[in-house]
Amino acid sequence: MAFDVARIRGLFPALGDGWIHFDGAGGMLVPEQVASAVSTAMRAPVSGPGGSFPASQRAESIVTAARKAVADLVGADPAGVVLGPSSSVLLRRLADVMSDRWTIGDEVVVSRLDEQANLAPWLQAAKRVGAVVRWGEIDIETCELPAWQYESLVSARTKAVAITAASGSVGTRPDVPTVAEFAKRVGATVVVDATYAAPFVPLDLNALGADVLVVSALSWGGPSVGALVFRDPEMIERLPSIALESNVRGPGRLELGPHPYPLLAGLIASVDYLAGLDDAATGSRRDRLVTSLGSAKSYHAGLLAQLSTDLRSLRHVMVIGDAMRRIPALAFTLAGRKAPEVAEYLASQGLCAFADDGSTGVFASLGVGEVGGAVRIGLAHYSNVFEINQLLRVLEELR
Repeated sequence: MAFDVARIRGLFPALGDGWIHFDGAGGMLVPEQVASAVSTAMRAPVSGPGGSFPASQRAESIVTAARKAVADLVGADPAGVVLGPSSSVLLRRLADVMSDRWTIGDEVVVSRLDEQANLAPWLQAAKRVGAVVRWGEIDIETCELPAWQYESLVSARTKAVAITAASGSVGTRPDVPTVAEFAKRVGATVVVDATYAAPFVPLDLNALGADVLVVSALSWGGPSVGALVFRDPEMIERLPSIALESNVRGPGRLELGPHPYPLLAGLIASVDYLAGLDDAATGSRRDRLVTSLGSAKSYHAGLLAQLSTDLRSLRHVMVIGDAMRRIPALAFTLAGRKAPEVAEYLASQGLCAFADDGSTGVFASLGVGEVGGAVRIGLAHYSNVFEINQLLRVLEELR
């Protein structure tokens, strides 16, 4: 494996701002090849699809290539790839069309580990139709989401199980395949939010046991577009269509309006960027993605281990959670200091990090708001040891 972080850093013009970016939770910086792809597509003649002239055919080829790129990323059929403006919008769209056929007393299972994007749509859909919401609880010490509890959480009335592939707040990667196995026993649809997992681990929709998986290109340095990926493309045909025309078939049934073709060109380039993270990767794009993301996973595991160990060595810092399997994201609190105060001080020293007040999501379940919130650290492909050492140095000044 050849994950050369120095080479990768050279792909990001934005790193020239001089800041240290631990703000991965808000999306990674954009590599040059993605920005160039968007710019090139905006300069080229692109029209609406359906015409026999080059500009129209170019639009169709971009959409086809975008579906293929996402399919390669998650090991799926391009015919099952629905494109949209963001993972949040797409999850809301999915919850709306699925719940259209629910009735009072049906059930949906969500988890305390999930972000609001994969909670709010299901909670609102359940409230609208009178469905029952069941919660997967987390271990407050480790932030693990025990899979065994789902055996009793699901029932014959369960219509959907929504679960994250990785938490962008505390990094936990739950045992999705086991959860999916319990859901399949009762015929429930498994919806996996892979927004935060996609940049760091090789994804395989079938291995996860997902019926539907959502990703967001923004999370790995792509443009602001997302995709719903259906394991069985025929499932799309069984859902109510939201298309403006009545005769639409395939993924277009869950898509609205003209596609943002330049952004889809950027999406394609961003998947190619992921496939090239390991410059020794060979074979098809799917093969290169598996190799490159495997290398990224190994690199970030080492970086996260150092960060976690060093933070825990500071007596005034408390790292939240300690899951066995995780992506390179974590959160911490500082004794006697509120999270916004800490984040502001980090910013004054040239470090970007988000503060969370602890009022929603996993932090609300942990009661983090009672101690002033938490600071979130999200590593990226371009993060390195030097940056971690700088974070530790600044935090030591806050004793």
